[in-house]
Amino acid sequence: MLYDLTNTYFEGLAQAAPKARRGRSKEQRSDCPLVTLAVVLDSSGFVRRSRVFAGNASEPATLQDMLGGLGAPKGAAVVMDAAGIATAATEANLAWLKTNDYHYVVVSRKRERQFDPALATEVQTAGDVTIKIHRVDDAKTGEARLYCHSPELSTVGEPKDRAIDDAKCLRFETSLQKNTLALSKPAGTKAIGEVMQKIGRAKQRYARAEQHYRVDVVCDDSGKQAVSVTWTKRVLPGSAAMYPGVYCLRTTLVDRDDAALWRTYTMLTQLESVFHSLKTDLGLRPVYHQVERRIEGHLFISVLAYHFVHALRLKLKAAGIHDGWETLRETLGSQRRITTTLLRRDGRCVHVRKATRPEPHQQTILTILGLTGNPGGTQRSIV
Repeated sequence: MLYDLTNTYFEGLAQAAPKARRGRSKEQRSDCPLVTLAVVLDSSGFVRRSRVFAGNASEPATLQDMLGGLGAPKGAAVVMDAAGIATAATEANLAWLKTNDYHYVVVSRKRERQFDPALATEVQTAGDVTIKIHRVDDAKTGEARLYCHSPELSTVGEPKDRAIDDAKCLRFETSLQKNTLALSKPAGTKAIGEVMQKIGRAKQRYARAEQHYRVDVVCDDSGKQAVSVTWTKRVLPGSAAMYPGVYCLRTTLVDRDDAALWRTYTMLTQLESVFHSLKTDLGLRPVYHQVERRIEGHLFISVLAYHFVHALRLKLKAAGIHDGWETLRETLGSQRRITTTLLRRDGRCVHVRKATRPEPHQQTILTILGLTGNPGGTQRSIV
């Protein structure tokens, strides 16, 4: 069972909608009321259950409710993404899953990482990218930890991790440099308390970077004013900077092989990409309705759209086409349905409506799906 949440925001106050609540918006629209859509999918990626929750719902608050409503059998495996995994409530949820004889596959949000290429196995992705997996079995917890190294993937790969770390470190050092320059200016901040406060804010803002730095502040003889601010950098062992492109999967499915576990988790990435298309292209975002039953209907239509998209993609994958939904839309989007108008000698107009001739790559997709190259057929009318 793959479990995930997404939310969308309202246009308007939505005061008549009980489930319209303010929370953490995935579209950075926390200024608006939100509503949350939760889905449970089977191993094939089809939605088994969906439900609309209040906008401030989260995985820890909804998981038990969804599994109970689904009647999920004992021994089923629950796959969740990284959102909220570090919270105590989610750790409690994992304990609840164990107690109730469920398995799980989740991303560990613990900072400590490790990776040994000599002990890693290789998994080939659909895009011919090699993922290396270093597995560590923990007999005490009954879990297996899979440290996955993605050298090339744009979403979680090594180049992206390095770019993020470099940017955070640069901003943190720039902030420290400003504090240092202020000490040499007549009107600059020199009071030790204010200097330490500014450094503390910088550490809070760039927490990912500050763990690699030791910052020293030297005071004058009175101990009230700072004289200098110096820092040294040493990459923290076990951190993301030490192992860029490495993330850890936690699972109780210790009898499964590494490739199967990794591919199971990556189905959530596909779900996220489809949700993105649904929200941007199919009108899930924003919600203009104010009546609760219409709000739920609006979200349920998006679930039906996902079913439609996933059925098409499974059929194409069986034929060797592994394109994502966005790529498929772009590929097929250039075929248009047009109307040609012709003027007859008797003054009447002939209107002929048909689709343009598909390109070879478009025809390949249409053939696999059992569709005609002229969807909608040819319509003629005389006016």
